[in-house]
Amino acid sequence: MTEIKSLNWKPQPGVGMTVARRADGGMNVVFSDLSDATLNAWHTFAMEHLLGVTGRTRNLYDLRAVKEIPEKAIRAAVEANSDPSARNIRVAVVVVNEQVKDSVRDVAALALAGSASAMKIFSDIDPAEAWLARPLDQIP
Repeated sequence: MTEIKSLNWKPQPGVGMTVARRADGGMNVVFSDLSDATLNAWHTFAMEHLLGVTGRTRNLYDLRAVKEIPEKAIRAAVEANSDPSARNIRVAVVVVNEQVKDSVRDVAALALAGSASAMKIFSDIDPAEAWLARPLDQIP
């Protein structure tokens, strides 16, 4: 049996993000804002976790509380998604509206080809979970 990597996340005052381990070993990341404090905490956390990615995994990013994505957030997400380790990750992103959906598409388009995660954008959590539940050998 594969050992699930430690999450190494604790809630932080002023950071609009929570992280929980998924039953499948991936992560659920829920954002309530994209403030500088949140972006810095997420970026540090994401890059640390990418260092230890050894197999395929599933992550869900819940952005339904976010009404717009600032340019700084797009740049940080592109950097993380361009890391070669990201290619082993299936990411479902759940958004609140078309404006946020377009911003997330920009991240996917700007990430380096071949190293980016398999990403799909949803407006409802149930189809996102169904997509994540597909066997990992079916990435994307």
